[in-house]
Amino acid sequence: MSRIDDLIAEYCPEGVELKEIGEIAELVRGNGMPKSDFVETGVGCIHYGQIYTRYGIWATDTISFVPPKKAEILAKVDPGDLIITNTSENLEDVCKSVAWLGNSQIVTGGHATVIKHQQNPKYLSYYFRTPEFFAQKKKWAFGAKVVDVSAKSLAKIRIPVPPLEVQREIVKVLDTFTELEAELEAELEARRRQYQYYRDALLTFDEHTTAESKQASKQASKQE
Repeated sequence: MSRIDDLIAEYCPEGVELKEIGEIAELVRGNGMPKSDFVETGVGCIHYGQIYTRYGIWATDTISFVPPKKAEILAKVDPGDLIITNTSENLEDVCKSVAWLGNSQIVTGGHATVIKHQQNPKYLSYYFRTPEFFAQKKKWAFGAKVVDVSAKSLAKIRIPVPPLEVQREIVKVLDTFTELEAELEAELEARRRQYQYYRDALLTFDEHTTAESKQASKQASKQE
């Protein structure tokens, strides 16, 4: 963290400025694009529901596509843009985001907003997962069964905007921890499968094994 502290002291000695999202970005609200529009190949797209079920902090490939003709009327997502959900069934998932880091333009649809900006995309996406951001979005969220934070409200949320040099260093550190976390999760999953295998192998008895066990028990009883 000393490297980040040094950069902050160098580039913003008076502290990191807080700005409303609307001050640093253009927010483009999506529309349309139900899942029934999906096709096997075409223009890449990210559905709002996939952001909190299928994607992480960033993505370089899409799992869904729409026909080129359909893509013409949808909100465009350029490399570096963020897509953020405006609607969810719970407060935890609303305003989840994914930074699009692919090489080509994709599209998104309703219940999502495209954030076009000049900041580090990963930095913004990481920040949108913090407790500080959660506390702010909670103030603007409304609804019970369906929770919504409008693009207009989202634009009013204030976030720290350090210089790009500081943003890049923060992202570098967080990327490292993200990779370590993924490795640990993979190792844990491998150990879990190993445990399940031996548990099932040790506690599963076929007829032959059972018969041998019964015979061994009888012999042991006779010897006693």
